[in-house]
Amino acid sequence: MLSMSEIVSGDNYQECQATADWLLSNTQVQPRVGIVCGSGLGGLAEMLKDPQVFKYSDIPNFPKSTVHGHAGQLVFGTLKGKPCVCMQGRFHLYEGYPIQKITLPMRVFKLMGVETVILTNAAGGLNEEYKVGDVMIIKDHINMPGFAGINPLAGPNDDRFGVRFPCMSDAYSRELRQLAHDVAAELGYDDFLREGVYCVLGGPSFETIAECRLLHRLGADAVGMSTVHEVIIARHAGMRCFALSLISNRAVMDYDSQEKANHEEVLETGRQRSKQLEKLVYTMVARLEQNYNNSL
Repeated sequence: MLSMSEIVSGDNYQECQATADWLLSNTQVQPRVGIVCGSGLGGLAEMLKDPQVFKYSDIPNFPKSTVHGHAGQLVFGTLKGKPCVCMQGRFHLYEGYPIQKITLPMRVFKLMGVETVILTNAAGGLNEEYKVGDVMIIKDHINMPGFAGINPLAGPNDDRFGVRFPCMSDAYSRELRQLAHDVAAELGYDDFLREGVYCVLGGPSFETIAECRLLHRLGADAVGMSTVHEVIIARHAGMRCFALSLISNRAVMDYDSQEKANHEEVLETGRQRSKQLEKLVYTMVARLEQNYNNSL
């Protein structure tokens, strides 16, 4: 059992290395692409060819996923010939884990050889032009827990992972965002594809009306409870990132509204749009090779 000082000091490099070594010794796949599936979007992993599945509970040092709609397993395989690893289910602050623990998989990805991370999530739409079922390419984020000092990089920095003060102005790869626009246009997805700013909150309670109004005024187009902390750790380690939000519900902004956010709506929207999201990611991964030499 790790002490709090060990957890805070960068997830303990040896712990992450041991986990990566265990996984690589149990699979023939050496992944270059890591995919993180959000609520109701676990079908992305089912597209992998010759899948090899590891339950989180069987992986040394891994947290356990506790959220309905998150399968809680790591799937290795290939996608259009590209070696991939896919998280079916992620970890969140509201599950009670230290923030360094919920981002541990990103460091394990890095130590396994992953170069590109693709993340998906379900989010509430703050932008009044967004509709339920829209897909938002994340171009930037607002890390609200970070304003209070809750950051996965807090504590002593381990230079083997990255620098003490990593830049976040380019957190989401311009090249991958452009690739997504190009692929979406070819697939005829332009009518529901958006690009905007994602704000992360701690959860698990959904946002109040006042909070939604505040976040909208701050420049957020969508709000959720994940992704940002993973991106911070991935970028710290030098991996390039691309992220998508499925707008699963409209944030309630009007005190006269009778609408109420709920997790079932989130999962149902995921089911309805999942095939198109899977095709978008599938096609993007197929074209990643020519982008590997681009700047991070």
